[in-house]
Amino acid sequence: IGGTTDRGVVASCSYEARKMGIHAGMSMKMAKERFPEAIVIRGDSRTYTSYSKLVTEIVAEKAPVYEKASIDEFYLDFTGMDTYFGCMSYASELRDKIMNETGLPISFGLSVNKTVSKIATGEAKPNNQLMVQKGTECSFLAPLSVRKIPMVGLKTFQTLCNLGLRKIETIQHIERDMMECFLGKNGLQIWDKASGIDDSPVISFSERKSISTETTFSNDTADVSYLNSVLLAMTEKLSYQLRKEGKLTACIAIKIRYSDFQTYTFQKKIAYTSADHQLILFVKELFEKSFQRRMLIRLIGVRFSDLVFGNHPWTLFEDVDKYNGLYSALDKIKDRFGESAILRAGSIVKK
Repeated sequence: IGGTTDRGVVASCSYEARKMGIHAGMSMKMAKERFPEAIVIRGDSRTYTSYSKLVTEIVAEKAPVYEKASIDEFYLDFTGMDTYFGCMSYASELRDKIMNETGLPISFGLSVNKTVSKIATGEAKPNNQLMVQKGTECSFLAPLSVRKIPMVGLKTFQTLCNLGLRKIETIQHIERDMMECFLGKNGLQIWDKASGIDDSPVISFSERKSISTETTFSNDTADVSYLNSVLLAMTEKLSYQLRKEGKLTACIAIKIRYSDFQTYTFQKKIAYTSADHQLILFVKELFEKSFQRRMLIRLIGVRFSDLVFGNHPWTLFEDVDKYNGLYSALDKIKDRFGESAILRAGSIVKK
């Protein structure tokens, strides 16, 4: 899945493709060279969102406590359920229910904590389940590559390899303080995870459906320049809120209430984003299409919905370093001095 041209990038791939050396982030040209028979398709964010909602609804109905870590990843807390149901039995039934109602393949790992469960889930893929009995965490983790440890990215993996720490078992047998000497605080966290230690709780999940803001004008107006400035300021505010919460939106809407109190809402589905410069264009486009009555406006608002957790998925043709640096700098200033400390010139409302 990814861009279909040679200049595109692989976003994800099947297990069959992975066996041929293809992985996410690889250029589509290289992927086709390695596996000419591969079928390339474009991603569909709307489909992903709809299936994510289906799975979330089933999990919410059956799980006593759950945390949605991403669009397709959940942590469930079955503490105390062994007495009445049997945790593995209940988890298996839930997996069957999700597969039957959605048609999706589902894998899960069951253990005493998040880290081991996440690693076990990876080992259970594709489409299987795995239980790690309490007290066997270290022996389960020992033969695995350190790359399996959550938070160990490519650079950290290379560092660990350079230190001779390729297997989790090796980390288990060295002193915890030594890992701190090698990698600082990250070294301590890696040692704990390699030893099957993780006390982080499953945080009860409450999914916010949308974020929005609106304003009622003291005097009804049809000043298009002024209305655009208000919309831009609102969009900038909500975009910052998205990034602060680590979320993306796939649906934008504007609300218009005219002086006769007739209220209209117009919305548009978009690719997942949290970037001001993209969302502002969509909001302006919606407003231009929707403001047809040429009547005084009493209220205007902006809403972002279909929210998911994630980082902005930059395309191949965007200057990733430029925009990452820009938004990082903007957000740091807003975090320190308030969200109105720095604004686009066009969002400074003059009336």
